[in-house]
Amino acid sequence: MADILPFHKPSLKEKHKGKTLCRHGHHKWLVDKEKQFDVKQGKLVTVYRCARCDKQKVKTH
Repeated sequence: MADILPFHKPSLKEKHKGKTLCRHGHHKWLVDKEKQFDVKQGKLVTVYRCARCDKQKVKTH
């Protein structure tokens, strides 16, 4: 016989954790170190990525 795994439905609190802050504009911006140079503009850029919702914000120097 096979092992039976318990099925756990995530609660609404777990499902929407952190998304309500981003919905109201309170993002948790972290610097993304992988993209530092924009090829099209030929400039150095800083790419910020939200830790909760993965939205991106780009700032040129």
